[in-house]
Formats: sequence, structure tokens, C-alpha cells
Amino acid sequence: MQPMTQEWIDKAEGDAQVVTALWQMAEPVYDAICFHAQQCVEKYCKAWLVESEVDFPRTHDLEALAKLCLASLTELTALLDDLRFLTSFAVEIRYPGISASRQDAEHCWQSASRARALFREHLGLESVPEA
Repeated sequence: MQPMTQEWIDKAEGDAQVVTALWQMAEPVYDAICFHAQQCVEKYCKAWLVESEVDFPRTHDLEALAKLCLASLTELTALLDDLRFLTSFAVEIRYPGISASRQDAEHCWQSASRARALFREHLGLESVPEA
């Protein structure tokens, strides 16, 4: 595995740890859960692309990143709807006027967990329990 791939994975796992910690709070911060779930998947996409030696643009658009991954990871096609949903929490959720609900946060983390498991499997990493 390339060192840069591992760096992306480490950052993605950091986001997964943040989501886990946020869910354990007495009053979870749903906006932050959605944001970090999206970030986890974005970083796994970028890890995959680095490992596959595919150049990618600076973007938070998971569908755009996934389309670059599809040539070597066709199984990602089944998650495209989830990735579109997650993308909506990449930027706007950080600003006033938009808030995530518990249902949004659950959907985001379930979607991120499915994508995370897929990437980890295909990168030859130990599996993690799904959320």
C-alpha cells in the first residue's frame, strides 16, 4: 500500500472515530455526525484513487469521486444514491439555516458505514463492525 493511501485511510478512520464519539453523547450533534460521515467516505474514495493511481480533483462531491473509482471498484455503483445523499452534508450543513435531524444522521452514518466496509474490504484491511 502506498504511504499516501494509508494517510487518507488514517484520516478517514479519524472521522469514523469522531462519529462514534458523537453518537455516545447525551445529546448528539447531528450536523457534525452527518459532516464527519461524509468526510469519512470522501477520504476513503481518495485513498482508493491514490492506491489506483487515478488523479482526482479537489472536491467534496462523492458521486464525482465515485465515478472515478468505478473503473476499478464497480461494486460502488450500488452505493451511488447513498453517496449523493452524503454529499449534501459536505458544505452547507456547516452554515446557519440548515440542520440535520436524527434520521439524517442515522442515514448518513449507515451509508458511510456501508461505503467504509466496501473500501476496507477491497483495500485488504480488517473489517469493522457496521453501524
